[in-house]
Amino acid sequence: MNFFIDVQGTLIDDKERKPIEGAIEFIDFLNRNSIGYTVITNNTKYPSNEFLKYLNSIGFKIDSNHYIDPLMVLKDIVKEKDIAAYGNENFLKILKDLGFNLNYKNPKALLISVKKSYNNEDFAKMIEFLLNGASLYGMHATSIYAKDGKRYPGVGAILEMLKFATGKNYKVIGKPSINFYSEAFKRLKKISNINSFKDITIISDDAKGDLAGAKRLGMKTTLVLSGKIKSEDELNLDKDEWPDFIFENIAKMREKWD
Repeated sequence: MNFFIDVQGTLIDDKERKPIEGAIEFIDFLNRNSIGYTVITNNTKYPSNEFLKYLNSIGFKIDSNHYIDPLMVLKDIVKEKDIAAYGNENFLKILKDLGFNLNYKNPKALLISVKKSYNNEDFAKMIEFLLNGASLYGMHATSIYAKDGKRYPGVGAILEMLKFATGKNYKVIGKPSINFYSEAFKRLKKISNINSFKDITIISDDAKGDLAGAKRLGMKTTLVLSGKIKSEDELNLDKDEWPDFIFENIAKMREKWD
């Protein structure tokens, strides 16, 4: 068995960014038994190496061969340099460091990430950019953004709103895009004997934004209720999107092997 493992809401909590019960022990179990895994996070707030360093500083033992986030594949997807980007200040700084020019007058592309304080003025500007010909990208397609004990529309929800408003299709950089999962697959294949997505079980707290797309690729899907989704009753999914397994948290999942 091999794993793709989400971070926010799966390995660390959404409020204090500390390890969730059993998360460190689960990674240690995989390392100790040479079980293949790749940590697949939608981190866009910190440079990739800094976020991985943070995870290890709070007790995880994850090396760079076991890690991928959207920032690591961004320049492979977004070829436009003049972009109107929306997200937190750290994200905008990272984009500048990567060589993108932030242009809020006549951008060639619109790039959406998570931000707590989106408002209608932001959306009005986005709509104008798109109607004037800008391409639309999302750093990921999360269904819900959890912050400070509240749940906000995720990037995926915003992308769908903009598509409905403008008729503009979009591309997704991180989860659940096929490109991102394929890049994660390549990393996992280097360290584990896998032949297809069917050899992988993905663990995440986002049933719609992560697991539904993964299931369409043939992966086994495991939902943990330690993040965005608090109860199985909150799930609003088609039959073919329903998770294969549901656990309270990753510790309860681990009990499956004990």
